[in-house]
Amino acid sequence: MRTLLGFDFGLQRIGVAVGQEITGTATALRTVTAVDGKPDWKTLSELVQTWQPDALVVGLPLHADASVAGITQAVKRFIRQLEGRFHLPVYCMDERLSSQAAKDLRGHHQQELAGKGLDAVAARIILQDWLETHNGNA
Repeated sequence: MRTLLGFDFGLQRIGVAVGQEITGTATALRTVTAVDGKPDWKTLSELVQTWQPDALVVGLPLHADASVAGITQAVKRFIRQLEGRFHLPVYCMDERLSSQAAKDLRGHHQQELAGKGLDAVAARIILQDWLETHNGNA
């Protein structure tokens, strides 16, 4: 069973979560800053080194009608950079509802939001959805 890191990419912040196929659960880790869409690769590398994931999952932003969102090209560039830097499989997960779902959790999971940040919780939701959808079959 694999360990995976999940990402909610943004031009200013990148949420990061970790999950395991054996438990089928994901946990928000932290929010990493980005400057002008450029990730903090040092911090991301440290997270990959610490967690030793077998694969990565990145939320792919689409509009409600499944058309490409404005940030989608930046996300695809981030995916290519992850593949090039870490030589791990990178899977995409539709993230249309992850940020809204994270915002909706505010009342129920205030401690998680306060400690990890909205972007990390969105990454957890993306990764959790991926784990539930794929059940280790990717």
